[in-house]
Amino acid sequence: MEKRERLSSRLGFILLSAGCAIGCGNVWKFPWMAGTYGGGGFVLVYILCILLLGLPVLVMEFALGRAAQASPVKMYQKLEKPGQKWHLHGYFSLFCTVTLMRFYNVVVGWFVYYFVSFLSGQSAELTFGSTISQPLVCVGYMILVVIAGFIIVSFKLQGGLERITKYMMMALFALMLVLAVNSISLDGAVEGLKFYLLPDFSKINMSVVVAAMNQAFFTLGLGIGSMAIFGSYIDKSRSLLGESVNIICLDSLVAITAGLIIFPACASYGVKVDQGAPLLFNTMATVFNNMKGGRLWGSVFFLFMIFAGMSTVLAVFENILSCVRELTGWSRKKGSIICCIVIILTSCTTALGFNVFSGFEPFGPGTVWMDLWDFIVNNNLLPLGSVSFAIFCCSKRWGWGWDKFVEEANTGKGLKIKSWMKPIFMYVVPVAVLILYVVGIKNWFKL
Repeated sequence: MEKRERLSSRLGFILLSAGCAIGCGNVWKFPWMAGTYGGGGFVLVYILCILLLGLPVLVMEFALGRAAQASPVKMYQKLEKPGQKWHLHGYFSLFCTVTLMRFYNVVVGWFVYYFVSFLSGQSAELTFGSTISQPLVCVGYMILVVIAGFIIVSFKLQGGLERITKYMMMALFALMLVLAVNSISLDGAVEGLKFYLLPDFSKINMSVVVAAMNQAFFTLGLGIGSMAIFGSYIDKSRSLLGESVNIICLDSLVAITAGLIIFPACASYGVKVDQGAPLLFNTMATVFNNMKGGRLWGSVFFLFMIFAGMSTVLAVFENILSCVRELTGWSRKKGSIICCIVIILTSCTTALGFNVFSGFEPFGPGTVWMDLWDFIVNNNLLPLGSVSFAIFCCSKRWGWGWDKFVEEANTGKGLKIKSWMKPIFMYVVPVAVLILYVVGIKNWFKL
């Protein structure tokens, strides 16, 4: 194995890590979760979850990656005590990231298809239902996304992934602000803003809290080592709490702004906000097909969605590739080719789940393969993986230990973890996550 690669700058690390967090979870899933779970109340609980639960886990992942200088499949082997079995969670993390990509690539493929449809002036008859019913569309655009992603990560870290992500993230922020201003200026937008920004406390219950926690972990990709890999690419010049705060602020900014784009448009055009997954596609297609200059605005919006989705695709592909290379010793190019083929094959279940494989209904009528993968990742692997990181980092008896974790996290300039924070990392995070996990599973299966 060649010498471990490095990111060229702090900005590269922040934008690349933020790019992993900023994606479909922010711009596609966050709005429809907010619409489903009551608007402003969900947003408030989400912010609390991402600060109290998401931030500590993010710091832990970065610390493990930087201390070990290895991917998730190898980092535990370097940090665990003799005889411990924490390294099994490393293989678990690789499985999780591959499972995540089984449906994530398909969603980004839909963004590309909508972008092409608006750009070519063929969006008038575009509906989410007609899109997912076409096997060639779902599979073809998914393959395009996967191939493009692995071509980029096949180049060296600084020249490929870091450079592309920098440009893509800057373009993403610019497009996002333009679209938000345009949406807020629509007639009737005020009602949408009230629903989205003013909490209705009567709608906040345990189901909302569980959904907000799962969304916080999903949007940051926590619990599966997605962030640990970027910790392994940086030096020790900056402390990790401060860098984590920066990344969470960028991630939350994009999520909140996505809602500022969606909900005013829903109010202006009378679109229901509780549609679930189709919300973004149906809402924005309706808006752009009925507004002056809609073809241009629609093209710009779905280009923004592509940038958001691809930033995460590239970051997770880098995680998968790094794990595979450390296990096999393959070069970047060889690993990229083989991983590309495997990811395409495993993603076909989701791509065909709405049409050819629609007879498979894992949770009853109307459910599809995507619901199964989402349940495995979002409701199980992310929260349980986060608990594992918390126990390993905070327990001297069972894992790495609080002192070693804090020493690594506090190395460098920036915000430091203080002694009063120890109960949050050691007790609040694992206990709260486990309680919400159990409640979520009981609600899911109505036990």
